[in-house]
Amino acid sequence: MNELNNNDEDKKKLIPQTILTLNDDFSLIKRFVDGDESVFKILVNRHKEKVRNLIFVTLNNSDMIDDLSQEVFITVFKKLDKFRFESQFTTWLYRITINKCRDHLRRVKIRSILSPFSTSEEELSYSSGALHDDLEVQEIVRAAVSQLPVKLRAPLVLKDFEGLSYQEIAETIGVEVGTIKSRIFRARESLKKILEPLKKDLL
Repeated sequence: MNELNNNDEDKKKLIPQTILTLNDDFSLIKRFVDGDESVFKILVNRHKEKVRNLIFVTLNNSDMIDDLSQEVFITVFKKLDKFRFESQFTTWLYRITINKCRDHLRRVKIRSILSPFSTSEEELSYSSGALHDDLEVQEIVRAAVSQLPVKLRAPLVLKDFEGLSYQEIAETIGVEVGTIKSRIFRARESLKKILEPLKKDLL
């Protein structure tokens, strides 16, 4: 009887540890590195919406969300064994996502240079365009953000849309905290100027 009670006590002790392990990114990564690839799906499910939102706000192009988010997690899968546990997993994940967005914008720019007389639907999505009466405030703001240079847009999105700290953004983008603060200030000032003629639509 005492042996059964001891077994029950041991199970109770194990339950919170198991839950803690499943809820911790570092624990999941360690299990993945040790050969348990099944935990990668848990990481993807936990962070996929953050990645998709970051791509959408950065590019203002919903057509690319699926392709780019897939590229992000393929890269994560291939490089996860090189994760150093020196920062939050989300910081590392956001860095990969921002780099994928930059690569995409670079490809769009190259295509537009090679085809100066053609205008694709994708290229049109980056222009400000005419405002429609039924546009909601969020769509107007996202369109305005998409007009900012990517070096100003990325830190602004990470700060104001994703809620990262200046330090986390600096680690994600790979520049000094002071540079991040300066870029976010410039981004907000530029955004004010872009949105100034649209005050009536925003109020």
